[in-house]
Amino acid sequence: MSTSSVSGDPCRGGGPFDIDRLAAKNAVLAHNWWAIALRGLAAIIFGFIAVLMPGVAILSLTLVFAIFAAVDGIATILAALRAARQGEAWLFLFLAGLVKIAAGAFAAFWPGITALVFVMVFGVGEVIGGGLTFGSALDLKEDHGRWWLALGGLLAVAFGLFLLLTPVIGAVVLSWWLGIYAIALGIVELVLAFRLHARHVEHPPLAHPQGA
Repeated sequence: MSTSSVSGDPCRGGGPFDIDRLAAKNAVLAHNWWAIALRGLAAIIFGFIAVLMPGVAILSLTLVFAIFAAVDGIATILAALRAARQGEAWLFLFLAGLVKIAAGAFAAFWPGITALVFVMVFGVGEVIGGGLTFGSALDLKEDHGRWWLALGGLLAVAFGLFLLLTPVIGAVVLSWWLGIYAIALGIVELVLAFRLHARHVEHPPLAHPQGA
């Protein structure tokens, strides 16, 4: 019998080093169970806001996009300036940064219009994606679920047209869907956090010995 079969090969999966590393990861997760619980609680709170006050949720997401676009634009312009100092191509990078900052400013000053644009873009994507799905269903054999795939494509097209024709109502519906998803995700994370807390109580981290 070889020594690697007894002591375990650290380069292979299942060796003692891999087991110790996995146990350490589990211990870290269990120790930080409260952070996962807070994240789950925040998701549930946001989910209820999105369901009960969809306008507030939509405007909040729009403002988050505005901040992200502005920060991304500034970072892009800084990268363009560094490229210019090094004699590399910088013009298109600089223009891209300006466009991102302009998009962020537009979203910040006109969040309502930005939200409607988001909804319409999403609607166009649903129409195109649903049409492609329906086209793919025509090549599928009937006993492989052709009509189910076709139905999914038609539903996506119908939902996309609904968003395009009634973007304001569509924004509310999207907010409801997002809220329901956030609530479900928050519940799952709370359950995970309490499971981790139970493991943390059962197996607390070992105290480091004092002295050598």
